[in-house]
Amino acid sequence: MKNFEEYNRTDLACEKIIPKAEDGEESGVIYSESEESGVLISRLEVISEKGQEAIGKPMGKYITLFCGNIWQFEEDQFEGVATVIADEIRRLTDEILGRETKEDCTLLVVGLGNQYITADAIGPQTVKQITVTRHIREMDSELFSKMNCCAISAITPGVLGQTGIEAVELIRGAAKDVSPDLVIVVDALAARSCERLASTIQLSDTGINPGSGIGNMRKTINSETIGFPVVALGVPTVVDSSTLVYDALQKAGIENISDELKTVLNNGRGFYVSPKESDIITKEIAKLLSTAINRAFYAEFSSMTG
Repeated sequence: MKNFEEYNRTDLACEKIIPKAEDGEESGVIYSESEESGVLISRLEVISEKGQEAIGKPMGKYITLFCGNIWQFEEDQFEGVATVIADEIRRLTDEILGRETKEDCTLLVVGLGNQYITADAIGPQTVKQITVTRHIREMDSELFSKMNCCAISAITPGVLGQTGIEAVELIRGAAKDVSPDLVIVVDALAARSCERLASTIQLSDTGINPGSGIGNMRKTINSETIGFPVVALGVPTVVDSSTLVYDALQKAGIENISDELKTVLNNGRGFYVSPKESDIITKEIAKLLSTAINRAFYAEFSSMTG
């Protein structure tokens, strides 16, 4: 379905076609799956330009957690998934820094998105629930040393239409003053399939292109543009309407499309579908991600909130 690829909008690496290695050649992609606490975890690493070209993603690591409908979690499931996410965040952070992420680390958490649009508010709502601690280290180092946590600061840069400033510029300015060991960027994503919405969590060490999934490309946020390592953490909340049709046709085995159908698809571009429970979904995802981030970098978080 080559003539459909223009409608295949997704931020998820797991929804890309993973190339298979041909005889005597490398695919440029390493892929594996595992399971932990009932969560299926896929690990995809793009290791060469060939792999990058094949799946349309920058070289780096993409970790995807398939955990079921987040907004329907019972307490035990919520706690289990939050712990799995926290473990994956810490594991990826340790790999990026080349050492264990301990109390001497400084982190900047960034919540991307428009807080006034429900399906795009995951980043800002997550940041509201982050336990920030950097100011305590600056004001009372003795107290901070007893807290057993990283020095965490957090910002919500808003969107270009609200501030007139690219998010990457605001993040770069904050990072310049904070000098973090790592920047964690949280954002809502776009998926190709409705089955992924609010049930899939993606981590990567390649940064993020805000708005790429909905065709509203903003400047890339990565280690090159802000000067510090970046971990991107996101959950899909919307699907492009033309992508829905694309996905349905592909599942039906339709290989070619008529000019009439192509017109319909083009007319549907720019419309995005989100679940009817979007307000609940956003609230629960933000709660889950903030809990995972707090748990990953603040050893006492569980007992403090329990």
